[in-house]
Amino acid sequence: MREYLLTLCITAAVTYLLTGPVRKFAIVAGAMPEIRARDVHREPTPRLGGIAMFFGLCAGLLVADHLTNLNEVFDKSNEPRALLSGAALIWLIGVLDDKFEIDALIKLGGQMIAAGVMVMQGLTILWLPIPGVGNVALTQWQGTLLTVALVVITINAVNFVDGLDGLASGMVCIAATAFFLYAYRIWYSYGIEAAAPATLFSAILMGMCLGFLPHNMHPARIFMGDSGSMLIGLVLAAGAISITGQVDPDVMNLFSGSERETVHQTVPVYIPLLLPLTIIAIPAADLILAIVRRTWRGQSPFAADRGHLHHRLLEIGHSHSRAVLIMYFWSALIAFGALAYSVNSASMWIVLGVVFLSAIGLGLLLMPRFTPRAPRWAEAFVPPRYRRRKVVPAAAAAGPGEPGEGDQEEPRTPVTVGVSGVNGATAVGPRSRAAR
Repeated sequence: MREYLLTLCITAAVTYLLTGPVRKFAIVAGAMPEIRARDVHREPTPRLGGIAMFFGLCAGLLVADHLTNLNEVFDKSNEPRALLSGAALIWLIGVLDDKFEIDALIKLGGQMIAAGVMVMQGLTILWLPIPGVGNVALTQWQGTLLTVALVVITINAVNFVDGLDGLASGMVCIAATAFFLYAYRIWYSYGIEAAAPATLFSAILMGMCLGFLPHNMHPARIFMGDSGSMLIGLVLAAGAISITGQVDPDVMNLFSGSERETVHQTVPVYIPLLLPLTIIAIPAADLILAIVRRTWRGQSPFAADRGHLHHRLLEIGHSHSRAVLIMYFWSALIAFGALAYSVNSASMWIVLGVVFLSAIGLGLLLMPRFTPRAPRWAEAFVPPRYRRRKVVPAAAAAGPGEPGEGDQEEPRTPVTVGVSGVNGATAVGPRSRAAR
């Protein structure tokens, strides 16, 4: 676990430190498109954040290659090299799109080529665990088509959900965390070495997202662009392909009794990862709804609009940050709910807990005007708008020479001093609000 955490921290640090210089480079290179009708931000913001994320990926793989235990992943498997090859290709396509906005069909072709490159180097689905049937081997063509389809679906699902500041990176980080815990359990609890590459990919993906997220939170200083969204989508798909299509359930018979029972126990995570409906359920649902909506209108499925789930949250009255937090909540509920169910599918408490949290989530959706406040001990770690307002005496708020400095007067009504505002300014006055 320590080596995985070290790899995660190195990846996050490299991504975080490079994002600032990449932002300056994007401004100089002119990768700052004009505001479009479907955009929710109001000022041109540089893209190309995927450059920092790609170098974070490279740093994570390089560090892992020199660690004692993780080095075995590179010696016994070609999957890390396959991932790096596909990631480099999809990243290059994304960089060109961020700068020149290439055609959607060209991007789709590039995604299929990147997936094909990974398949050629061994990162492919070899078999599927089917409930009630057992382990079903796939032919070469079946495995190739299924792998390419999974990669393309995952990349576009993440790309479609990248519409609000910090949304895509946060949701993928949540998915990667749940996926890491599942893969780590398969690797160390069952001793299945085939799960080691997926565990490593998840740790690196978490570092990429965590390193970029501080620069991308609202108001974002830089966007990841297609160079980042397609990259993290491909890494997430690579981990799913690695553990779903190459971990043989027969190896787990020693612990589960039979192949059919093994498949039945692991299906809560195996099948959703294949489709994928659990780890990226929210982006996948948004992708399907977008295709149906645009096709129904007679538009191209790749035509951009303002009908995504995060746009609808804004329309019903939620703020930008609250809409992102709600999307985080549902992603975490689905991902970690499936993870908990895969550990103990016989527990009714897990189902009841998911139902209870779902009710809370529905309540949050119906209260767009509710403003959460962080506890005082956590105020230093949250944006100013989530901190509690400080109440100070009027004498402390009065300026020099004004009544209140040593004057004997009746106590005044306390005033509220806002802690947020434009460019850090504070608003002073009776029950005043900070300018936004």
